[in-house]
Amino acid sequence: MLETVELSKSFKGKKVVDNVNLYLERGESIGLLGPNGAGKSTTISMISSLLVPTHGDVRLHGKSIVKNPQEIRKVLGVVPQDIALYEELSAYENLVFFGRIYRLPKSMLEHKIQEVLEIVGLRERQKELIKTYSGGMKRRINIAAALLHNPQIVIMDEPTVGIDPQSRNHILETVKLLNREKGTTVLYTSHYMEEVEQLCNRMYIMDHGKVIASGTKEELGRILSSEDTILLQLDGYNEAVIAGIQAIDSVRHVEETVQGLKLIVTKQSRVLSAIVQCTERHGVQINNMHVQTPSLEDVFLHLTGRTLRD
Repeated sequence: MLETVELSKSFKGKKVVDNVNLYLERGESIGLLGPNGAGKSTTISMISSLLVPTHGDVRLHGKSIVKNPQEIRKVLGVVPQDIALYEELSAYENLVFFGRIYRLPKSMLEHKIQEVLEIVGLRERQKELIKTYSGGMKRRINIAAALLHNPQIVIMDEPTVGIDPQSRNHILETVKLLNREKGTTVLYTSHYMEEVEQLCNRMYIMDHGKVIASGTKEELGRILSSEDTILLQLDGYNEAVIAGIQAIDSVRHVEETVQGLKLIVTKQSRVLSAIVQCTERHGVQINNMHVQTPSLEDVFLHLTGRTLRD
């Protein structure tokens, strides 16, 4: 339905998106992941025709939207990362404004406004000024505005950043409703891996402007099929302990977490005994050691060297 072909963008000679190839089939929910500065927002801006690529193309049903951007604008709804509403207007007045931009006929506009307000759960609050809304409520109205014209494709750029749990859950349920019940194609970016795992059929991981991995959760998980994750709780540790564990041959990565140390290690090795010996040398006691299959977050860390929220 929608694809990018060697999509690239440079600013002042610096390439921020580098030959990105991705595709969305009709009715899919696709996750686009990457740490800050990976090129996700620039890629989204080119897909939505807000930026012209330096090189490459974006195609809708095989036809270039770089040459004819109006084609994508007819079928695309975008929920931006930043709130894009008029604070001094009510939610209803904002939706009237955006509905007129979409050139919805008056006979349809009122019905569509009430429909999208029902979807985002704010029909009873529609006459209140946006400036009185919480951050989560504002983001839900942002979503409502993007749905007014019945888009076939919706791009959601980190729609749950900095909002309350109730609004976050409502947004996630809205995405499920759009995708599974209405058949809307969704491109979803987030700093929360659990959201993408919950919502998306496939995922693309970007770093430094490139797509470095793609596939289903199961396919991406196989990247670390030869490794395990160890959660290590110690009665205390310092930089020398971490350096000693990192120096063990089978240890691929060590990360400090609120629970203790998270290690990615090679399977079927003698790493457990080596860890015990290391902690004994440093006079540190192990309180708990738990071995588990690597998560999608671990795969991301392995590929980028950073956590998703970095």
